[in-house]
Amino acid sequence: MQLISMLQQLVASNSISSINPSLDQGNRGVIELLANWLSELGFATEVMPLADPRKANLIATLGTGPGGLVLAGHTDTVPCDEKLWNNNPFQLTEIDKRLYGLGTCDMKGFFPLAIEAVKPFLEKPLKHPLIILATADEESSMMGARTLVKAGQPKARYALIGEPTGMKPISMHKGIMVEKLIIEGRSGHSSDPSLGVNAMETMHQVMGELLAVRDKLKSDYHNPQFAVDYPTMNLGCIHGGNNPNRICGQCELDFEIRPLPGMDMAKLQQMINERVLPFEQKNGVTISLNHYDVPSYSAAPDSKLAKICESLTNHPSEAVSFATEAPYLEQLGMDVMVLGPGNVEQAHQPDEYLALDRIQPTVDFLSQLIGRCCL
Repeated sequence: MQLISMLQQLVASNSISSINPSLDQGNRGVIELLANWLSELGFATEVMPLADPRKANLIATLGTGPGGLVLAGHTDTVPCDEKLWNNNPFQLTEIDKRLYGLGTCDMKGFFPLAIEAVKPFLEKPLKHPLIILATADEESSMMGARTLVKAGQPKARYALIGEPTGMKPISMHKGIMVEKLIIEGRSGHSSDPSLGVNAMETMHQVMGELLAVRDKLKSDYHNPQFAVDYPTMNLGCIHGGNNPNRICGQCELDFEIRPLPGMDMAKLQQMINERVLPFEQKNGVTISLNHYDVPSYSAAPDSKLAKICESLTNHPSEAVSFATEAPYLEQLGMDVMVLGPGNVEQAHQPDEYLALDRIQPTVDFLSQLIGRCCL
């Protein structure tokens, strides 16, 4: 099957993942397409179900033995607002030498390119196995990667994650901490403040504390390898109250922090707790703080895969501020790099695209990488 046809089918299969249940879809359609194609090429395929029956990982292996290379990617996409797209996001559309569609860049487009790169090796005896790994829910919960860690597979020496990096090798990225803060006060008639406890007023005070934490992190931590060389905090969305003449009984804030490699997530969480939770007793409210994180990643200074990727691309390794599945594959014992076609600027945007002139260079790079790591 031709590369473009594969990408058409992958884009057409809606695999949006989201923390919002009304938007969340399964990825089984994408997994089944990949499993069928790879089985036909001689790969041994294992579909790994997740707790949600609509979702699964795929581990497809060519060859046997120790070591080996994993070419990894996630099969889910972020949600999209179809009204903001000039074309149907679930239909691959070529305009001005660009392939438009949801996931073309981030990152369904990586799989047809990897399959194309594999074809010259199908009749060659591999000294080390080649594994194509497809995961679920990277854009929401990382549940696919977390499930792999629990299962202890796959096992390999090297892993390349094909996230959009402009074909520049990435050896380091920030982590991400996502916080859901809910303050429960007591509603009442706005004509008499004594009738209630205003959750929004407490949230105002809490936000002041969080911004002070943001300033402290920016002052105390730096890494010049990052374009944004300090930890960031983003107050992302807030909801509270339901009418101007009612005392606000509940207020919710969702925010995130992106720590640098080497920062202790547990200590950072403790700092947030110490700044926020005292307002519970002070203001007579109830506060809940739910936490979710993805670790930062930094390849070992003597990473062999980093040296291979640098030599094949003629680019030094760089650092990025977005998170990937790299720390989970590292937990499985792999030397991990992040490198793929497309640019992160096109990801998570209306009219996401993969430029046609990125296809052959990516296939050539992947073929050379397979040759270095598997022959």
